[in-house]
Amino acid sequence: MSAGRGEGRLTTHVLDTMAGKPGAGISLALDRLGDDGARTRVAQARTNADGRCDAPLLAGADLTVGRYELTFAVGAYFKACGVALTDPPFLDEVPIRFAIADAGQHYHVPLLISPYAYSTYRGS
Repeated sequence: MSAGRGEGRLTTHVLDTMAGKPGAGISLALDRLGDDGARTRVAQARTNADGRCDAPLLAGADLTVGRYELTFAVGAYFKACGVALTDPPFLDEVPIRFAIADAGQHYHVPLLISPYAYSTYRGS
């Protein structure tokens, strides 16, 4: 299924590359971005002990073709972990903009973080 709605899902996973462990307890928000620039909050979550969310951020009919932004509160995470950070921290919130082209697929958006760098990719 390649248009509109499907049975796909959107998941994420955060890995703390500085500590070599999952990024547990990280607050995140998911916004759908409209063609007119409008932003609609569609999900909020906190990562569990494995650095994952307990359920998909979007699934089934809630996952639609379009542009999205996931924002991770990594500054608060590193501060809570006792990491010495600059004030303000170099990375406070990490936004990842991506698009869903096929609502019938699984989109996995991992985030690998340290206090001074991050990377992402489309996983499965």
